[in-house]
Parts: sequence; C-alpha cells; structure tokens
Amino acid sequence: MALLQRLFQYTLDLFDPQPQPVAPVKPKRARAVTPKRAKISTPQDAAPAMAPAEDLWRGGSDESAFRHPRASRELRLGETLVAYEFKRGKRRTIGFSVGPDGLAVSAPKWSPLYEVDAAVREKADWILKKLQQSRQRQARLESARIEWKDGATLPFLGDAVTLVLDPSHAFLAVGAELKSEADAVSGELRRTLHIGLARQATQQQIRDAVQAWLMRQAKRVFAERLNHYAPQLGVQWQRLSLSNAGTRWGSAKSDGSIRLNWRLIHFKLSVIDYVVAHELSHLRVMDHSPRFWDTVRTVVPDYAALRGQLKDDGLPRWQ
Repeated sequence: MALLQRLFQYTLDLFDPQPQPVAPVKPKRARAVTPKRAKISTPQDAAPAMAPAEDLWRGGSDESAFRHPRASRELRLGETLVAYEFKRGKRRTIGFSVGPDGLAVSAPKWSPLYEVDAAVREKADWILKKLQQSRQRQARLESARIEWKDGATLPFLGDAVTLVLDPSHAFLAVGAELKSEADAVSGELRRTLHIGLARQATQQQIRDAVQAWLMRQAKRVFAERLNHYAPQLGVQWQRLSLSNAGTRWGSAKSDGSIRLNWRLIHFKLSVIDYVVAHELSHLRVMDHSPRFWDTVRTVVPDYAALRGQLKDDGLPRWQ
C-alpha cells in the first residue's frame, strides 16, 4: 500500500512541475523630473526693462535728464531723458502731473503702452517746461534752507530777517524782539530778530524759539486780516486756529471756524490776504464754483497772480 502511494505521488510530480524561483525585481530608480518653468505672459501694463545705467539721470548730475524716484518707464523727449512714474487706475483718460519728484503719468487700465508713450510725446513741450520750472523751484528752496544759528536768515512777511542770539532778551515775556536798523556798511535798512538765547544754544533750541515767535506773529496778523476782509465780504468769522498741514494753506467751516497754516507768515502780506479772503469767501460759497471765485475777486482782484506766487515761491526748508 505504501508502495502504491509513492508511485501515485511520483506521477503527480511529473505533471505538476515546481514553480521556478522568481528573481527579485529591482525597483526602478525614481527619475528626477525638473519642473517646467511657468511661462508668464507679460501684461500690457508691465513696464519694460529700464535703459542701461549710463543712460539714466545720475542723481541730478545730468541737467538734460529728469528722473522720478519711483520711475518705471522712460522716454527720450528730444535731447532730454525723462524717466517717469507710471500708474494705472480707474480713469478715462491719460493724465500727467509734475511735482517735486518729477513726472507722474496715470492711465486707464485698458490703455496699451504705445498709446501712453504717444501721449507723453504729444505733451513733450508742456512736460519739459514744467519739469524745468520744478527743478528751478527746488533749487531756490534748497538755497533758502534755514540753518539754525546766529546770523541765519529767514523770510518774515516776505522780507529777510537775520537771527541774532541775544541773552539780554531772555527776560522778555515773548523771548524775542524784531528790530530794524541801518546796516553799518551799506546803510540799508536791516531787520533782525533778537532771540533770548545764549550763543551756545543748540539748533533745536533756536528753531523752537523762532517757531514760537513766528506762530505768535501769525495769530496776530491773521486775525487783523480776517477782521479787515470779513466786513467787505459780509461774513463773520468766529474762531481762528493755526494748522501745520503739509499741503493745505487753510480751511473754513460753515460755523465760522477758520484754520490757517502758520507758515503763511513767511509770505508777503498780499499773499496772506489772498488766503484769508479765500477762506472767508467759503463762508458764503462752500465750493470752488465760478460763483466762489467771483466772490474772492470782489476783494482781491489779482487773486490768480497771488495764487501763483503761493505755489511758485514755496516755503523755506527747515532743517
């Protein structure tokens, strides 16, 4: 019986071969795939690369070039390179503005760049004229920078005033006194502001003392001019306050409150009168319609010229 079982197993083994060992599969090494760089199409308002450095205005050393500190585009207008700040916004037309920093151009979102460039070239004469005027104005302001020391000069009501550090005035209630005296050499009338400070006073001490005096003078002069023009305009002001705004000369409220920038005291009286009349006129017309300007004209006929002086002359720079 055992013999038959072995013969039967032998027969099965002949017809059922043993499976062959399978060689282990070596895993394929992962292939490093370099990610494809996304291709970004340049939008129509993307600024092109700036011109080579040698073509740009080098910090103002090239008098034939103008460069805005935030310039993103540039064009050569005749012989002059103009690098300007370019912005897009919700507007219908291409606009231009020239300020202390240079040219700024604003365009609608849909305007192609070639139209912007064409518009800049079309306004080339106006742009170059305004840029040159702005540069000259900045040069004047820089030359008028006040150095807070004995003998420094500053404008007061349109005239130059020389600072004199004079400790003998320290006991005055106002701490300063304005004097007019003949120059020893030329004989011309010379105005001096005697400040009650020692000659060793710091720049900050001198500046603070002068500012305090100027603000007192501003309050006095502004009140006098308001009282002069209010009856002529048929209005009544209620309260005067001084402001130190960076870009606004004055404001008026319907309740008769007037705010005037104390730095106006640097300008001549006729310019101050324009600003005073301007704000008082707002007590009659609270907008800048033709009716408003007609109101200003009744008391300051040459307001347009004085308004231009206010923009062109500017303020001295305080260090």
